[in-house]
Amino acid sequence: MLETRSKVTAIDPVWRRVGEEAVEAIRNEPLLGGLIHSGLLHHSTLEKALAYRFSLKLASGEMSEQILREIADQAYETDPEIGAAARSDLMAVYERDPACHRFMQPLLFFKGYQAVQAYRIGHWLWQTGRTDMAYFVQMRVSEMFGVDIHPAARIGKGIMIDHAHSIVIGETAVVGDNVSMLHSVTLGGTGKEDGDRHPKIGNGVLIGAGAKVLGNISVGRCSRIAAGSVVLQDVPPNSTVAGVPARVVGKAGCAQPALTMDQILQGE
Repeated sequence: MLETRSKVTAIDPVWRRVGEEAVEAIRNEPLLGGLIHSGLLHHSTLEKALAYRFSLKLASGEMSEQILREIADQAYETDPEIGAAARSDLMAVYERDPACHRFMQPLLFFKGYQAVQAYRIGHWLWQTGRTDMAYFVQMRVSEMFGVDIHPAARIGKGIMIDHAHSIVIGETAVVGDNVSMLHSVTLGGTGKEDGDRHPKIGNGVLIGAGAKVLGNISVGRCSRIAAGSVVLQDVPPNSTVAGVPARVVGKAGCAQPALTMDQILQGE
């Protein structure tokens, strides 16, 4: 196991960094040794660690850890993009969340990161026609993490969901790459209409806490949605919207608002 791990970490700097941090964490807090060994150091790859976490958190009396672990392992083995997205998401959290000081933190402690990775496995199940199992994953993610993402929703890479409590993302929603959102965000519909009924969020968008984006509307790339806003109409690229209902109050304030995480409206 140790020899295999050393070979893998030599070509995976993200996983190598996680391993180094894990060893240091055990040195500083020996009481967490069992958790850190079982969650991180016992595994040869990031994908294996994520599959273990997925099965541990989502298992219940209705579905065993073993079955869920086999599902997750199959997902990561057949679709390498899931693992690539997990690395992008990890870097997004590390770079954008001031409370994240180590790569290992999201893997062990941040429910937003873990919920997104579980969604990615549910989405894989949905795409492969296993819709009932995908719904089970959605249900368990909602129960365990307080995050409800429909498995049919399409979500890009480099996603950071801070705090993550009460996030809702609907069936036909699309979220681009490098998007940041805070707790209590809803990407929802406006009623009982069927079909394509949820928002399309462009790359690099920042969505503030408590914002509601409703209906089949588009939010242009690198825009900002102020906390508590209710967005019912299309948002132009590189704009800031605020209010109930939301309206354009100015430019985005910078080229990449999702990366800077600046939510202050200054003179707009």
